[in-house]
Amino acid sequence: MTDAPRTFPPHPLVGVGGIVFRAAPDGGDRNADVLLIRRANPPRQGEWSLPGGLQHLGETVVDAVCREVLEETGVLARPLGVVDVVDLIDRDATGRVIHQYTLVEVALAWQRGEPVAGSDAAEARWFPLAAIDTLGMWTETVRVIRMAHDRLYGATRNRALPGP
Repeated sequence: MTDAPRTFPPHPLVGVGGIVFRAAPDGGDRNADVLLIRRANPPRQGEWSLPGGLQHLGETVVDAVCREVLEETGVLARPLGVVDVVDLIDRDATGRVIHQYTLVEVALAWQRGEPVAGSDAAEARWFPLAAIDTLGMWTETVRVIRMAHDRLYGATRNRALPGP
């Protein structure tokens, strides 16, 4: 864990997000479900989001994302590669930074376990990809989910993800 405060931090905090896909019951990867959590804590408390959290000192990004997915959902997943890096910066009315995270978004494939809300999650469940536009999620979350899905299963599937 980091000793830096999460609100009004002296520097950006490095976090990870797990974009976990599970093949649809019909076996069609193009219809894969995505694992989401309802956030129990700020920022974006109460919103549906990707499981994730802060990277610990001495921990690799891959180890961090696998740990966070397991802690928040009870799901074991295999990393496939980095999808994108996203900046989350919230400011108060004076422009002072309230939160700043550098988020490394990683695609993963479900291995086993059913979602059960754990640490930092009020709920955890699978959603069909078609539902993500209806959940009121942060636009960057929707974007990276679609990017990961397209690279893994869609039109840009030949664009390999950087390895874990």
